Amino acid sequence: MLLNQPQTASKPAYDLKSRDRVCVVIAAMNAEDTIADAVLSALCQHEVQEVVVVDDASTDDTAAAANHAASGDPRLRVIRLDENAGPAAARNLAIAQSTAPLIAVLDADDVLLENRFRHLLAEEHWDLIADNIVFVEDAAWADLTVPAGSRGAKESRALDLSEFVLGNLSRKGRQRGELGFVKPILRRAFLNRHDLGYNPGLRLGEDYDLYVRALARGARFRISANVGYAARVRAGSLSSRHETSDLRALLDATDRHIVEAATDRSTSRALRALRAQVRGRYLLRAALDKKSLSGRAAALSFALSPPSNALPILKGILSDKMAALRQPHTTQPSPRYLFPLPDEGKNSARS
Repeated sequence: MLLNQPQTASKPAYDLKSRDRVCVVIAAMNAEDTIADAVLSALCQHEVQEVVVVDDASTDDTAAAANHAASGDPRLRVIRLDENAGPAAARNLAIAQSTAPLIAVLDADDVLLENRFRHLLAEEHWDLIADNIVFVEDAAWADLTVPAGSRGAKESRALDLSEFVLGNLSRKGRQRGELGFVKPILRRAFLNRHDLGYNPGLRLGEDYDLYVRALARGARFRISANVGYAARVRAGSLSSRHETSDLRALLDATDRHIVEAATDRSTSRALRALRAQVRGRYLLRAALDKKSLSGRAAALSFALSPPSNALPILKGILSDKMAALRQPHTTQPSPRYLFPLPDEGKNSARS
């Protein structure tokens, strides 16, 4: 399937039950160049009852581009915020302003692949269900072909809290864990029953945080290796930029997870390992801030107060230097996948 192939809505080839109707939530800020693709990919899904775009105080024509893409389709609603609230708060607003029993988040840079919801909704007994993501460099976006073998309606598998957390760990010699990037369909009834929503205090890791809290409350989370979501990789995207305060907020969230979600030994170990990595990233960024604002002596004082700060900061510096040395000799493949394809080795994506 070509990501840029023309899509048109048509009547569903199967009976759609009211319980299978989906609201697609899109939080967007300065996304006028990409929002049209996102909106169209959502409206072309037969199961979509509503598409709610929250324009999070954009300074460009994001709202107008979204409306233009829909060509008057009444399923689209655009909400414009005067002050930037962040993706978590924007998504919460969209969810509160919608009624469909199922909720799916779509980033404004990304698209849903054809019949994505049909494939996922063929599964039963879940509260969250997600599929694979293909990551595509912006330069290769227009010509990517997703292998047909990765689009079949194959059986998903259950994902527990410990496995989910471990899927977000960075491991030596391996690609950074990114399982928190999945974009599941969520049952509104489950969110309402447990009073769950996105944490508006997070601008980094807000998806991961919600999924941890849902799993801790007994959510049945299923995941499939089939590809249904395409993420555009852009150097200037919001997801590629975060502040020291964003890392601090995520670190605080991981502390809460250890207290509230560590119900067994394996889950506790996984959560503590993830927290250690987030703490290392935060300490390194904070030390670099100190150096930039007040010089080397201030950074050194921060690294030694307390002394337990020093080792994570040193590891972070060494890791960054090693990554810089490798950079000229290695490139990320495009496309790449969040996790291996079902038929990897038999099919390949070609651009």
